[in-house]
Amino acid sequence: MNNRVAFITGASRGIGRACALALSEAGARVVLAARNREKLGEVAQEIRSAGREAFIVDIDLASHESIKAAFAKAHAEFGATEVLVNNAGVTKDGLAVRMKAEDWHCVINTNLTGAFTCTQQVLQSMMKARWGRIINISSVVGEMGNAGQANYSASKAGLIGLTKSLAQEMGGRGITVNAVAPGFVQTDMTGVLSDEMREKLLANIPLRRMGDPKDVAAAVKFLASEDAAYVTGHVLDVNGGLYM
Repeated sequence: MNNRVAFITGASRGIGRACALALSEAGARVVLAARNREKLGEVAQEIRSAGREAFIVDIDLASHESIKAAFAKAHAEFGATEVLVNNAGVTKDGLAVRMKAEDWHCVINTNLTGAFTCTQQVLQSMMKARWGRIINISSVVGEMGNAGQANYSASKAGLIGLTKSLAQEMGGRGITVNAVAPGFVQTDMTGVLSDEMREKLLANIPLRRMGDPKDVAAAVKFLASEDAAYVTGHVLDVNGGLYM
């Protein structure tokens, strides 16, 4: 990963932050992208204090123009993106029978369309270099579904389909495209679970614990590395055995 440029969306917290730190430790120059500039600044400071390079860009995954501007700024500062981690995502949970159209579109536009638009920004340069790593952060619910999350599950399942299609399109150009499907990881998104819900959840996880963002980051670091040069179109489950 020496001096490779890695662009991570949703890098201000949780899984995105862990991925940024892991890739930086592996030698990458990281572009930290999210909406919360203050939180991004904290992550950047942590990386820079270790003597490594980080650059911050604002990004709104629901806005095509915001995405284009973010990648243009990153390119001007660090050069072409060589590793893309499509991590940013939102939830707007609710039963399908009552789900508002805007909640459906918000989640699909951010989690799926946003990831696709980000990917489009890096394909030309990766094809020219004949090297690239695209890693989409899906979810266990994109594989098994989840009541009350029709929009989120559909967006994460869509990322898996996108991953496999891109892997077929880009393989001949030396670009690998893979997905990581985390289970329930201890982040702000799962922090709202009640103790009762948490206990019920843990009972269905063979490893009997929630995941840590570092567990997911380790998988991302592997897929971004030369060790994964012959891995593409794969969905790597990091879920403690919740779904097999």
